[in-house]
Amino acid sequence: MTGGRVRVVNVAEDQSGQRLDRWLRRAFPVVPQSLLQRLLRSGQIRVEGKRVKADFRLHVGQSVRLPPQLSDGDPKSMPRPHPGGALVEALREAILFEDDWVLALNKPAGLAVQGGSGQMQSIDRLAAGLVSGEIAPRLVHRLDRDTSGVLLLAKRADAARSLAASFKGRTARKLYYALVQGVPKQQAGRIAAPLAKRGAAGRQRIYTDAEGQDAETLFALADKAGGKASLLVLAPLTGRTHQIRAHLAAIRHPILGDLKYGAGKNPTGTLSGLMLHAAELAVPHPEDGTTLRVAAPPPPAFQEACQALGLRLDGVADALKQLELRGG
Repeated sequence: MTGGRVRVVNVAEDQSGQRLDRWLRRAFPVVPQSLLQRLLRSGQIRVEGKRVKADFRLHVGQSVRLPPQLSDGDPKSMPRPHPGGALVEALREAILFEDDWVLALNKPAGLAVQGGSGQMQSIDRLAAGLVSGEIAPRLVHRLDRDTSGVLLLAKRADAARSLAASFKGRTARKLYYALVQGVPKQQAGRIAAPLAKRGAAGRQRIYTDAEGQDAETLFALADKAGGKASLLVLAPLTGRTHQIRAHLAAIRHPILGDLKYGAGKNPTGTLSGLMLHAAELAVPHPEDGTTLRVAAPPPPAFQEACQALGLRLDGVADALKQLELRGG
């Protein structure tokens, strides 16, 4: 964002007591955090005309100077973020579960979870607009940008620690649906193939490699369309980058719409995105350890692809039983 003019806004009563950096993050969720920090360090953002640190606590009525780079935001209307307002509203509609500890979303395909090079919008940057209060929800695990489905965020620091430990300690149970090329010979099976990264940063791919990290994925067939495509239910027992995509490519059944791992076009001849959906997630609740189970329906694009291929989602129940028999 360039151009614009210097503006001065006053801290509203319901914003009093907030840290300046968090106040800015809620007002400008699509602005890179690195830019906000640079503007603070250089004194281009000031409170009552003075340089202040990121952890400065604001008080009602104080004036905040905003430089031209932030001229498109509207802190007077916080906590409603801008310019990501429409996307934040869509994410609010995608909330599957919320309490004082946890927020669960049905993440849309195509939206990055975390910002990076070339990513102007991400759930991490928009999360502050999903809740009221000073602390923005925190990421505790990841989904690929083009994968839809259940994404958990923590609303408290202790919840973040607990949930992160669940994913690291493999007590989180994850289920995915995938539309894949061809039909596996087995009705159900286990893919145990170590994975390693190759390639320069930003162009890395994951390959099976005996020297890589251990990785295991269970799969079960839910339905098939002749010999051209099938619907699989999958349970990754480890959490490696691109694990499901790389494992399915390794057994020569890549996911439809996966440009990176070998099945860019589906058998209907149309490209409709990556046909991978995080359908269910079960974790110990950070408050009391009881099982928190969250499920997300597949998005319209996934359901339309099933219909076009003649694949039925009602075969998922039997596939889940096959996974349970194998310890998934």
